[in-house]
This record gives sequence, structure tokens and C-alpha cells, in this order.
Amino acid sequence: MNRQDMLAQLIGQAAAAGTDVLTLRAIVEEASEVGAQRVLTRLGLADDGAQDDLDELRELLGAWRDAKASAWKAVVEWLVRGILALLLIGIAVRLGVPEMLR
Repeated sequence: MNRQDMLAQLIGQAAAAGTDVLTLRAIVEEASEVGAQRVLTRLGLADDGAQDDLDELRELLGAWRDAKASAWKAVVEWLVRGILALLLIGIAVRLGVPEMLR
């Protein structure tokens, strides 16, 4: 018996005999399982290779985050170096180093 049949049987039991808390919990649990399986099927994640696909996607996402972080770090380093170089040139001009080199 599959989950959809189990859900139909529980709903029939609840309608025929009245509902108690246990029956209602069973209906909710079975409905949740059926809904979750339906969503996984629609997303293409109901097969045996789905876990491997998700693991690969997590690895890819982690690599993307690492690459993005290192790219930002490189940009900041180059900006700091540029600012320090401009500051050093400004100090050299202020001290008259170009005139001393002539």
C-alpha cells in the first residue's frame, strides 16, 4: 500500500467512525509525506542520485563563495596598495624629491 492509499484509507476511517486525535495526527503525517514526495518528484529530486546532486551543488556553492571572497580580498588589497602608493608619491613631492633628482 502506498502513501496515497494510506491517506485515503485514514480519511475514510475518520469520516466513518468519527475522528480522534490519533487519527487526525496520522492523517496529517501521511498528507505531509505525500506532499513532500510530490514536491521532491516535481523538483527532480526523487531518484537515487539526488543526494549526490545536492552534494555537488553544495560543493559548487562553497567554491563560488570562496572565489567571491578571494576576489573581493584581492580588490581591497590593490586599492590599499594604490592609496599607499599615491600617499608615498605625495610625501615625496611635498619633500621636494623631484627637484633633488635633477
